[in-house]
Amino acid sequence: MPDSSAARKIAFAAFVRKALADARATRAWTGSEVSRRTGVSRQTINRWVRGEWSSDPEAERVVSFCEGLGISPTIAFGVLGWDRATSARPAPSAPPMDPDVEALLRRLVDPNVSDAEKFHIRETIRYLAYRPPLPGEPRKGPKRAG
Repeated sequence: MPDSSAARKIAFAAFVRKALADARATRAWTGSEVSRRTGVSRQTINRWVRGEWSSDPEAERVVSFCEGLGISPTIAFGVLGWDRATSARPAPSAPPMDPDVEALLRRLVDPNVSDAEKFHIRETIRYLAYRPPLPGEPRKGPKRAG
């Protein structure tokens, strides 16, 4: 049935567009950042957004995309018309969020906060997220063999 296939593509494309828009609005993530954090290439995400796929997306990529954005994969599976029980693994529960981070997120979605203030919040977060460690600050992450 080509009609149901086209409807599934349109529905999944809308789902992906909404997930990307939410990531931009609440986390200030670019398309590259979404790709990096989900492990799904920008080309694949763009194909999903355009509904240009001849065979169903791979379940593992859908799960990876959803988990990277904090979305339950069962939602995407439902949009695709897949059996919800086929989810590879349940979505992990979100770690507790720092109250200051919650306050910033609320300001980013508050329509009464100016775009200029939202811009500055996002830029500050980006700086802090990617700044090099300060001298004498312990490095976090795996140690490399020298």
